[in-house]
Amino acid sequence: MKTNNNENPAKSTGILGNKVYLYLTEFFAGMSVMAVELGASRLLAPYFSSSQIVWTIIIGTIMIAMALGNIYGGRSADRDPDPDKLYKRLLISAVWTAAIPIIGKLVILLVSGALVFTISTNFLIWAAFLSCMLVFVYPLFLLGTCTPSLVKYTVGSLDDSGKTVGMLGASNTVGSIIGTFVPTFLSIPAFGTAVTFLIFSGILLIIAAVYFISCKRCIVRVCVSGAIFALCCIFGTSAGFAFWEKDLTYEGESVYNYLQVKEDDRRVILSTNVLFGVQSVAMKDGGLSGLYYDTALAAPMMTDKPLGKDSDVLVLGMGSGTYAAECAEFIEGAKVEGVEIDESITDLAREYFGLPESVTVTTYDGRAFLNVSDKKYDVIMVDAYQDITIPFQMSSVEFFTLVRDHLTEGGVMVVNMNMKSDRAGSVNDRLIATIAEVFPEIYTADVPRSTNRELFASLDPNMTEKLKNSVDLIDDPMLSLTMNEVYGRLTRRTAPEGCDPLTDDRAPVELLGMQVIDDLISEELQYYKDVVREKGIQGLLE
Repeated sequence: MKTNNNENPAKSTGILGNKVYLYLTEFFAGMSVMAVELGASRLLAPYFSSSQIVWTIIIGTIMIAMALGNIYGGRSADRDPDPDKLYKRLLISAVWTAAIPIIGKLVILLVSGALVFTISTNFLIWAAFLSCMLVFVYPLFLLGTCTPSLVKYTVGSLDDSGKTVGMLGASNTVGSIIGTFVPTFLSIPAFGTAVTFLIFSGILLIIAAVYFISCKRCIVRVCVSGAIFALCCIFGTSAGFAFWEKDLTYEGESVYNYLQVKEDDRRVILSTNVLFGVQSVAMKDGGLSGLYYDTALAAPMMTDKPLGKDSDVLVLGMGSGTYAAECAEFIEGAKVEGVEIDESITDLAREYFGLPESVTVTTYDGRAFLNVSDKKYDVIMVDAYQDITIPFQMSSVEFFTLVRDHLTEGGVMVVNMNMKSDRAGSVNDRLIATIAEVFPEIYTADVPRSTNRELFASLDPNMTEKLKNSVDLIDDPMLSLTMNEVYGRLTRRTAPEGCDPLTDDRAPVELLGMQVIDDLISEELQYYKDVVREKGIQGLLE
């Protein structure tokens, strides 16, 4: 339907004569933009982390899409103010959004696979950026055309143009507010990311369908869109983030994380990231795990309490509770408590990882917990990585000062650095420089056959001698052997030259972490790159 450019299309097109419907269109468009943005973060997080860098990429690409949509929508409305075109764009955006749970994960894996063999630096940044561009830009570009088009259809005269445009802006803003809170606190925790995309795509589909049905046009297009939406509802929720894994014990989402539990004959494994390793491992038969938790067991034996007996141990970042369980098993009389911000992880720890009931867990942020607690501990374990990144607020001088103030005399802090690197100025060097501002005694021990490095810090200059004296007194032969090996791996650390400490005001841990991840990816994939270079893709398949 074409209209005279001097004529308001809303007056000549049935339902558009009702400004309430136009405001509702703007309201739900704004709501859907924010819902897709939050859904994008949850779709990308299991693959690329939920760091500030990834959030910056998401926000940046979405703002690009919206800006381009605004420009195109305004020009299109001036050139040919046919409302059919706007609502056709809403139909396309609705169908595309519904398909994201199906195609989004495939695109992410294809992009990641292609970039792994073509770039050597900033892998996660490029992979996240290209994935965002391919998956999210187009539907949000289409939604970005709504506001300028609706202004064209809503403004009846210059006399009330300000009021009308203000109402449209308010409708968009209120919709955006609701679209921010509903996914975070309701739909994603209750139903998951896939269903969240489907809910908001369904809303857009209904808005567009109401328009076309009221005008008795494009009914076939609406029916086809509805059929595609139905197929997306059927298949979009059936594949998990790690859809190639067929034997997962558990897969789900919480307010904070993607959660995955898998197991074999010996171990139970928790992961919050499907591309980069695991977060926690528990041995089904108990005993030592052979992982970084064993190395960290040296901390109670570095305190004033012989063999760590009756130690008060606090774990910041409890996870599945493997370290807490090992302390309870191997340190006589140890009283262990933990802090874990994600209650769902604590539930999994109780159900699948055998976290002892004697270990109390507080659902709270680790630093916030220390701010409100007056208790002092013999050992404080800092293991608060979020998937593959370090929370900046738990890597600063101010934070480690807070930890020191909560240690008993002779107490020991142990920090799990899960991305060890010997690169000068790496995140590890910066953390050591930061901790050296607070603790005069610092030692590290690399964990064999892993990317972990354990850091031990104390005010006590005799901390390592206490560990050495404990080795021959330990009854358990495996534990004694392990502690002897840990003692042999200890390396005295001082602040690396030229490394500034991290502070609450300046802690670029995401960028520093990305450097280490690039190194790890390059190292791990060098073999496959060599195969492709020599034999091509066929060699890789063989």
